[in-house]
Amino acid sequence: MKRTKFIKYLNEHNCGFIKHGAKHDKYMNHNNGQRTMIPRHSDIDDDLCDLICNQLGIVKIKNS
Repeated sequence: MKRTKFIKYLNEHNCGFIKHGAKHDKYMNHNNGQRTMIPRHSDIDDDLCDLICNQLGIVKIKNS
């Protein structure tokens, strides 16, 4: 999945950018306070997207 599409999905679910790391960005779900790191690659594996959604406590994205 393209990173830009995934970031847009996270923003729609009230998850926002916190800070830059060396190769990852930190995002937080503002509803429940859960945080995770997202790699700065143009494409992110679908399984990794599911894992990130799980870590943030949001519904997994439907791949289409």
